[in-house]
Amino acid sequence: MKRFLRQILTAALCLSALGGCMKWDYGRTEDFSATERGLFIVNEGMFQYGNATLSYYDPETKTVENEVFYRANAFKLGDVAQSMVLHNGVGWVVANNSHVVFAIDPDTFREVGRITNLTSPRYIHFVSDEKAYVTQIWDNRIFIVNPKRYEITGHIECPDMTAESGSTEQMVQYGKYVFVNCWSYQNRILKIDTETDRVVGQLTVGIQPTSLVMDRNNKLWTITDGGYEGSPYGYEAPSLYRIDPETFSVEKQFRFRKGDTPSEVQLNGTRDTLYWINDDVWRMPVAGEQLPVRPFLEYRETKYYGLTVDPANGDVYVADAVDYQQQGIVCRYTAKGEPVDEFYVGIAPGAFCWK
Repeated sequence: MKRFLRQILTAALCLSALGGCMKWDYGRTEDFSATERGLFIVNEGMFQYGNATLSYYDPETKTVENEVFYRANAFKLGDVAQSMVLHNGVGWVVANNSHVVFAIDPDTFREVGRITNLTSPRYIHFVSDEKAYVTQIWDNRIFIVNPKRYEITGHIECPDMTAESGSTEQMVQYGKYVFVNCWSYQNRILKIDTETDRVVGQLTVGIQPTSLVMDRNNKLWTITDGGYEGSPYGYEAPSLYRIDPETFSVEKQFRFRKGDTPSEVQLNGTRDTLYWINDDVWRMPVAGEQLPVRPFLEYRETKYYGLTVDPANGDVYVADAVDYQQQGIVCRYTAKGEPVDEFYVGIAPGAFCWK
């Protein structure tokens, strides 16, 4: 779940952090053969409703198939689908409140394996073919898994966190180190040595860094949301940070106004331009010296919830969650901001994965 939903549901989630149960309903399967290049859309669904789904879009034909996981496997994806990544021809879908990571064939959408008994998984990052890290919320550990055997093999203890305040999110690797942003009621970037599986450094940034990417110059970028008014952790103006992974220090801080809610920092295919959501959709060259004054795409009185950029042609895809209860919409634009397509997906589309 992203920032908006979690602020509303914090109390309920804390009472039932491990309470998301799924009843696997089996029915008739469908055959797919999506061998062409395409885009997966990860739809969170509604918390504790078990209606997370996976959609697949063909940019060439402008066609979308919804609920492909359910249709291919005859059981539901689970409760709160959080993220997806491809590794060595396998798609890995993280179902947060079902405590599972599914491995699927990205052409047929059929399950080929699953990692279970996770606390509340967020993202998966592959260190090698036989080792991956899975970040968590409401757990002060990052899980170490063997993706070939679909087994948990260990944990990375995160300093200065309790199980209740634990929050680790997106991961970026530079050399032998993996960097992780700590989001919910946190304000740090962690540095993990992948040879020892230990946290060897931490960098304090602003309140609640939401996402993490690395540009073409091997600089890390994170964007903070600043918390919210009345938060016990604090409330401040958000910032965009450029971090040097070599020295593990902040090189540049770009400050937003207090009350802004930036999130979803992304890069284009050449990794020289940043994009993010702050009501509008904004973009800025990684060499920029100040925040842009005009948005790339203006706010449409809706709920921009997810963002991705086509690495091949620079088209920008924006997910609109509408009201978090009905089908969401994905809007596609050229790199010049011209509308290309618009299509319906599942409830609360929040993440993307290119194939």
